[in-house]
This record gives sequence, C-alpha cells and structure tokens, in this order.
Amino acid sequence: MAPTREEAWTLVEEWVQSESLRKHLLGVEAAMVAYARKWGEDEEMYAVTGLLHDLDYERYPDLDTGHPRKGLELFAQRGYPQELIDAVAGHASFLGVPRESQMAKTLFAVDELSGFIAACALVRPTGIDGLTPKSVKKKLKQPSFAAGVNRDEVRQGAEELGVDFDEHVAFVIGAMEERADELGLAVAA
Repeated sequence: MAPTREEAWTLVEEWVQSESLRKHLLGVEAAMVAYARKWGEDEEMYAVTGLLHDLDYERYPDLDTGHPRKGLELFAQRGYPQELIDAVAGHASFLGVPRESQMAKTLFAVDELSGFIAACALVRPTGIDGLTPKSVKKKLKQPSFAAGVNRDEVRQGAEELGVDFDEHVAFVIGAMEERADELGLAVAA
C-alpha cells in the first residue's frame, strides 16, 4: 500500500538532512501534484512519488551501488505499489528501467527541470516571480550554469511526456511558484 503524504514526509525528515535536497523533493512534489491534477490522476500517489524519488541520495550518493537502489529496496520491503517503485527506478536513466506509466514519465520530466528552475529563480532578484520559459531556456544554453543538470534529460522528459517544451517549463514554473515560500524561491520582503 502506498504511504500517505504525511508518512512520506516523515521518511524524508528521517533520511534527508540537507535543506536544499528537501526543497528539491518539495519542488518535484509540487510539479507532480500539478500534473496529477491536470490529468485527473491520483494526486497523493504523485506527491508521495515526488517526495520519495531521491530519498536515499544523501545516505547513498554512489550511483553505481547506492541511489536509487537503497530507496527501491526500502520501498519494496514496505510493500509500496509497484507503480511508485517503477517510477523511482525509471527516473534514474542509468538503471535502464523503462518509463511506462504516466507517473513515471512525469517524474522523469519534472525532476531535473524543477531543480534547474529553482537554480534560475535563486539568482534572480525577483525569485521565481516573473520567471519565463524564455529565460530558463537561455540559462539552459549556458553549460556552466547549474552544471550538474543534464540538459538532454530536461528535453527528453518533455518529449516522453508528449508536451510542448515551453508549455512544460511554464507549467512547472507555475506549480513551483504556488509554493515559492516553502521552496525558498520567493522574494524576501
């Protein structure tokens, strides 16, 4: 059975100490929930998947032996739904797990992008307020900016989801903007 949003957040608090990683998880959750709402999917399942997708990253950062394998083991032990497990496995392209469900495609599409949008917002005097797809795309062309973000996966995610890239970027910005205070992306008053 899937954990509730509250149970998932308790796990995040137990496993993740980094404030920036917690904010990333919340940003991915925001985008996941917005897409679930748009498509009439299970919002709590999407929220939980977004919150838990990088649960083990801080404890087991080695991509060859750790993340996301340790999280996947935990989810299987707890009897979490296969759809959640497959989505988390699918977000890590290097595992070679196909993204077959709408939820798996959504997680892949919003993961890198939400992190990149947060990076863009953090260097703007107005935060996420007024951030446009045009300015995000301009930053994507600068390899030195948020260099850890895989630009190919950002584009591939929108393609797999079957959405226009600019609309996808605008949609994720909007989802994150609704929670700007919680994500640390609002302008300081």
